[in-house]
Amino acid sequence: MSVVEQYARAHIVTDADITVAEPEAVPVVLRYDPDTDPRTVRVGLPGPHEWTFERALLEQGLRAPVEAGDVRVWPCGRVQAVVEFHSTQGVSVVQFESKALLRFLRRTYTATATPVSR
Repeated sequence: MSVVEQYARAHIVTDADITVAEPEAVPVVLRYDPDTDPRTVRVGLPGPHEWTFERALLEQGLRAPVEAGDVRVWPCGRVQAVVEFHSTQGVSVVQFESKALLRFLRRTYTATATPVSR
């Protein structure tokens, strides 16, 4: 199975020490590796900040507010979604276009599709 990696533009609001070159939108990396753990996704923020959490949390959070551990996801209006990360270094709030997250989720399910044997 193949790894899914997608770059998305996002707005980050944080009280943590993350260096953001452009205050408006920054590139965020969305990753999915079905060979490592088919239930989780990774979100890489600028710098060495990467979060791993359940793929179902991301999917459910596009429809209604959900949280698990240090990660919260909720829809923000009709076209955006927010992912909030808590750590000992602070809180990072990342606002995405919902379409980018949906596109990523679709690709993750395609990557895990079991081929039909004949």
